[in-house]
Amino acid sequence: MLTPTQKTIIRATVPALQAHGDTITRTFYARLFTAHPELLNIFNPANQQTGQQARSLAASVLAYAEHIDRPDTLEPMIRRIAHKHVSLEVQPEQYAVVGEHLLAAIAEVLGEAATPDILGAWAAAYHDLAALMSGTERRLYRAGAAQDGGWTDFTPLRIVRKTRESSLITSFVLERPGGEPLPTYLAGQYVSVKVNVPGDTHWHIRQYSLTQAPTTRQYRIAVKREPGGAVSTFLHDHTLEGDELLVHVPAGDFTLRPSERPAVLISGGVGVTPLLSMLHTVLTETPERPVMFIHAALNRSVHAFRAEVGALAAQHPQLRTLVFYADAQSAGPDRQHAEQVGLISTDTLRPALPEGADVYFCGPAGFVSTLKGILDELGVPVSRRMTETFGPSQQFARPAEALAEPA
Repeated sequence: MLTPTQKTIIRATVPALQAHGDTITRTFYARLFTAHPELLNIFNPANQQTGQQARSLAASVLAYAEHIDRPDTLEPMIRRIAHKHVSLEVQPEQYAVVGEHLLAAIAEVLGEAATPDILGAWAAAYHDLAALMSGTERRLYRAGAAQDGGWTDFTPLRIVRKTRESSLITSFVLERPGGEPLPTYLAGQYVSVKVNVPGDTHWHIRQYSLTQAPTTRQYRIAVKREPGGAVSTFLHDHTLEGDELLVHVPAGDFTLRPSERPAVLISGGVGVTPLLSMLHTVLTETPERPVMFIHAALNRSVHAFRAEVGALAAQHPQLRTLVFYADAQSAGPDRQHAEQVGLISTDTLRPALPEGADVYFCGPAGFVSTLKGILDELGVPVSRRMTETFGPSQQFARPAEALAEPA
């Protein structure tokens, strides 16, 4: 338990974290993987190369330091990270390893400024944070295994259907090899897939959103082919129907909330995948609820699930759709959706937002950041916004905004 003096020290180190946080976390990861290369089986190397993982950790540490007197306000951040950790099978004993190298990185980067009192305060703070995280994860592990059809770790599921949804995205329908029921999930959640790419030393784990309304019969995921992506390339080019993939029970806290308010679902690129599950769920479970489904894509060739959403709109009069294509050549006369050429902006989004709606939005970091600014201008309260960024979140560096998201 942190003492008042240690909390004062932690608060005083916030400027140093702001100045050196990225360097500290880069140093930390370099030390960690040198000492424990087996942890490369958990971390996405692409996020290490781009620095996204380091920035995400730095932002999280900064949020913790700034809220050291009220750790309860960190609950949304803790919950989101815990779901990700559980999907990766992070274990409690790994926190001690991480703590050792994080403190060593702080000492290395800050040099003489890292006094014994500062290091002692951060050791105590990390111990408290690790206990909070591992406790949350322990409950999620138990719930995942105890639910109907649940399991621990990863289990094989068979690919029963593989469908090309666009020039970049392919969907995979997965079932248990013996046909047993699967655990259900919440609309918006994801599963982790664990792959050993031939010729690669390490295992790779990636998260893919579930794209149908919750069901215990099968899981459908969608995989975007990423440039140089080892896992996405393997799944697209080297798997066949009948093959098996190692899959974790569903996780994730970006989920559809019970509500009678209109729902607005806004996606960019492959961010359509969790919102597609939400769309199916709203139409199935609350068919009287108005829904606005908005999608932004470069052009029609990369617009996944266009026909599926169009068919839903034809069947459900309470569903309206709007598509934004950045490429002016994409719009055509055979339209399944209302279409606009260009990017989503304040002026183009304003007429599409029903008053008092809950707004869910998902996509790459730049898309999510832009949408937050637009929704600010349109006066949409933070309490009615739910969002997720694909990739390590960089948003914890703005804790007042990130932590305002409701449970």
